[in-house]
This record gives sequence, structure tokens and C-alpha cells, in this order.
Amino acid sequence: MVSVRRLRIAIGLVLILGLISGCNYKSHFQKSNQDYASRAANDPKMMQVRSYGSYSADPKRHENRYFEYSSALSNQVAALPGINTALVFLTDKNAYVGILTDWSATGTEAIGGVRSHEQDNSGTTEGVYNVGTGSPKWDNRQVATPYNSFFTHKDVSSLSSELRQVIGTTVRKQAPRVQEVHVSANREFVNQSLEFAKEAWLKKPLSPLTNDFNTLVQYTFGMGEKIPLPLYLKQKQNIHSKSGTGQ
Repeated sequence: MVSVRRLRIAIGLVLILGLISGCNYKSHFQKSNQDYASRAANDPKMMQVRSYGSYSADPKRHENRYFEYSSALSNQVAALPGINTALVFLTDKNAYVGILTDWSATGTEAIGGVRSHEQDNSGTTEGVYNVGTGSPKWDNRQVATPYNSFFTHKDVSSLSSELRQVIGTTVRKQAPRVQEVHVSANREFVNQSLEFAKEAWLKKPLSPLTNDFNTLVQYTFGMGEKIPLPLYLKQKQNIHSKSGTGQ
């Protein structure tokens, strides 16, 4: 009888310790900067008001009067776990963030177990860029490519809510006046954003490009119908138009 009681007590202690360990494990990942996968309501990263903007059919939310590139915020967001590259732009009302993700954090994707990134990096083991064609060449104008690149994600909703929350909070700490922080890892959005950043790096005025920038963010975040043309292609067209070649 005594041995049976001891056995029951021992089993009870094991169950209690298991529950405690499970809670500690869950709590560890909720508090971890390297994890964006916890969906618990008491996750410290999600305790405050949502810091990122929602996808909307209203393109007027993205009618910005001016925009600027922020190297400081770009560096801060890029330093977050799970993010390799970041391009941050501030406008008179919003912030727009283009990112590439990497393997330095878990839970960056919204749908667990389903790969949402767009890259095929199998060519790295073959020593080529495109494993399908065997080609070593790529478009070096682009920071994100279909092969051997850090990760892009086609849809805004492909990124986990926790990742977007942390990015939004990071931006708002330095730019509290922004109304909404919109985040995307879409490959076309990131590559086109890079073209605007290049203009800023060259100290060129960005005001003449405001309409082009608005077209991009309206299409990405506001269901805009006008498809944005990459800046380098538009500039090339303008040069040809001025020269009268029409080509």
C-alpha cells in the first residue's frame, strides 16, 4: 500500500514538473527575440496595441505628399533577428518597410509548416546561380532574386503578425508621428524600393519621384490598379523619349 502511494506521488510530481517545464519552455519562446511564432495572448511582443498597418482596398491611405529614405531606421530594422536586409521610408503620415528574411529567427512566416518564401537556393550546392539552367549570372541591380538570395514572401499576410509587430514597434520608437507602418517582403516591392534608396544614397532629390513611390505603395498595400514600373526602366524610357529614339 505504501509503495502504491509513493508511486502515485512520484507520478504526480512528474506531471507537475512536466507542466512547469512546458510553461517555462512556452514562456522562453514568448520572450525570445529569436522567435516570432508564439500566438499566445500574453506574449510580451504582442501586449501593446497593434503597431503595423493593415492591408486595405483604400489607395487614398497611401497618397503621400512626400517621402524620404531613413538609413538609421533601415539599419535598426535590419539588425532585428530574422531580418537580413531592410529599406525604410518615411512619409508625411506613414512608414513603409521592405525586408528580406533569413534563418536567424523562427516564426517569421505566418503559416507554420508551409514555405511561403519565393527563393530556390539549391544552386548554392551546385556552385551556380540558377540550378535549372546552370547559369552563374544574375541581375545585380536587384537585392532579391529568385535564386540564391535571402528570402522574400509574395503576400503581405505571409509574414507573421509578431514579426510585423516588432518591426512596427521598432519604427515607431524612432518615428512616433507615423500613423501606420506597412511591412512587406514581396520581391518586386523590395527591389523597386531599392531603386528609391539608391536615389537617396546619391543625394538626389526624391520629391520628383513621389508619384512613382505612391504608385508602388498603393499597389502593394492598397490594392492599387496601376502596376508600378521599376524606376530604372522608367528613367530609361524617359532618356529614349528625350533623345527621340522611341526605343
